[in-house]
Amino acid sequence: MASTNPPLTQADGYGILITLGTIFAMGMVVTTICQRRYKGEAKNSSETFTTADRKVKTKLIASAVVSSWTWAATLLHSSSVAYSYGVSSPFWYASGATVQIILFCIIAIELKRRAPFAHTFLEVVNARYGQAGHLVFIVFCLCTNILVTSALLTGGAAVVHYLSGIHIVAACFLLPLGTIIYTMVGGIKATFLTDYVHTMIVLIIILIFSFATYIASPLVGSPSKVYDLLVNASRIHPVEGNTQGSYLTMRSAEGAIFFIVNLIGNFGTVFVDNGYYNKAIAASPVSALPGYILGGIAWSTVPFLCSTTMGLTAIALESNPSFLTYPDRMSSDDVSAGLTLPLAAVALLRKTGAILTSAMSAQLIAVSSIVSYDVYRTYVNRAATGKKLILVSHISVITFGIVMNAWSVGLYYIEISMGYLYMMMGVIISSAVIPGALTILWNRQSKWAVCLSPLIGFLCVMIAWLVTTKVQYGSINIKTSASNFSMLVGNLVALFSPILFVHVISLIKPDPILYDFASIRAITLVDDGLENIRNSTFEETERGITILTKNFKFARILAFVITICLTVIWPWPMYGSSYICSKSFFTTWVVCGIVWMLFSFSVVGIYPLVENHRVIMTV
Repeated sequence: MASTNPPLTQADGYGILITLGTIFAMGMVVTTICQRRYKGEAKNSSETFTTADRKVKTKLIASAVVSSWTWAATLLHSSSVAYSYGVSSPFWYASGATVQIILFCIIAIELKRRAPFAHTFLEVVNARYGQAGHLVFIVFCLCTNILVTSALLTGGAAVVHYLSGIHIVAACFLLPLGTIIYTMVGGIKATFLTDYVHTMIVLIIILIFSFATYIASPLVGSPSKVYDLLVNASRIHPVEGNTQGSYLTMRSAEGAIFFIVNLIGNFGTVFVDNGYYNKAIAASPVSALPGYILGGIAWSTVPFLCSTTMGLTAIALESNPSFLTYPDRMSSDDVSAGLTLPLAAVALLRKTGAILTSAMSAQLIAVSSIVSYDVYRTYVNRAATGKKLILVSHISVITFGIVMNAWSVGLYYIEISMGYLYMMMGVIISSAVIPGALTILWNRQSKWAVCLSPLIGFLCVMIAWLVTTKVQYGSINIKTSASNFSMLVGNLVALFSPILFVHVISLIKPDPILYDFASIRAITLVDDGLENIRNSTFEETERGITILTKNFKFARILAFVITICLTVIWPWPMYGSSYICSKSFFTTWVVCGIVWMLFSFSVVGIYPLVENHRVIMTV
């Protein structure tokens, strides 16, 4: 539902969508043309289109990770969770969605070592398990891309619709238009470059919001003033399950449940998303480890500072006439739709605050590579040339974009919000996490196990999720099935039940020969007739595999140490202490978030300009 008094006109809304889409599309089309003309990049090379010739460097990988993981939920849903549960939620969201990126570096390294010339994760599944396992994971990977893109479009379209009043159908169809164009023309290289630009824009906007809230705004203007307003809000409408009902405590029962749901669900949206494998494949062999570690650490500040700023600002200012819902609080539907951030932004900066960015490109290239390599090349035309695969990729990008536009409109009209989709993702896809990871990591997982465990796990999830909802509420509908406890049960069963199924099935029905990873190592480059690209790729890959092998043990130790720190050592002692932040502690908390963001800005904003200066100069 649009605001009764939107801060933007419909002309503003259409202008923002069309202008931003056009700028991004034209910029990346020109970049692609320049690279082909002045750098000699192959126009008809499917290797270049899908893998960027496997030469993307560390900081650009980190920037792409930050951008890909900074989708609608990162900015919108994290702010809504902070609005609901208080100061603990920014940390719960950030830590609960950072460790997947950190741990994924282990998968990325093993993928580069054991299948150095793979084009997609699904190609690896097919090489190891054949058609049955391949089809199972095609379904789960496409479901992941559909769910993530649905959340992007429903969240983004709801915000633009609310702030400007433009029709929801128009918003759904215009949001991804520019992205479809530049992804179709430039492939994964275009998504890396737009990831960089998008990341810069997002970080700058968050810093603007932070400085406006904690320094410049006449409505708040300092951490001290925000703290006082939060204390007052805690007295007026205390938070159930929080220590003394305070918004300023880490001890939040519902916040802790959200943390577990967030943690488990995001394993699915990373480990079953072909887009993250695409980035690992596109990375230079020596860049996979530092790229994902650096990207994960840098990304964590995005939801932390964004929700600490905008979620808490919404609490602080909703009793102020500048807030669009005044004198009422936000409805639960508005919170679930992700309107906390835009409402806070409008209260702070009025018309200037109504800015929205989108990160859909990674999902488009992920789907195009699945369709071209894992459907067309595997089941339609095994002898497909690079030129033919690019054509199929173009068609799949356009088709997926149009289908998702229509799908998102339908979700809006049946009242499926971004918040519901976000919480449900783990329920739908996380039963494929363990079997998928073990495809690359464990040589004893059998073909029967990889085919059956995700499906049996999904069946168990549906039973657990819906039965819990029925027992708890007496009925099953969108509202009751979205409860934190129902989602918690569903996510727990989704992630952990396949651990049992994989081992039991592998024991009962093992493969006849212990797997040696030779079949996935035998995956070759597509013959595009470009020997210079093939030879340089072979040489660099061989050097990189040697380095990756030496660093693998260090990578595992580093990833697990960071994970334990973020999920156990840091948050739970604070939760157990029931500490309510003092004004000085809250001020320090905010300042640390801003400093952390400035560090991330330098890492993924400034350094890639130096490290990838040839690419940027071409742009």
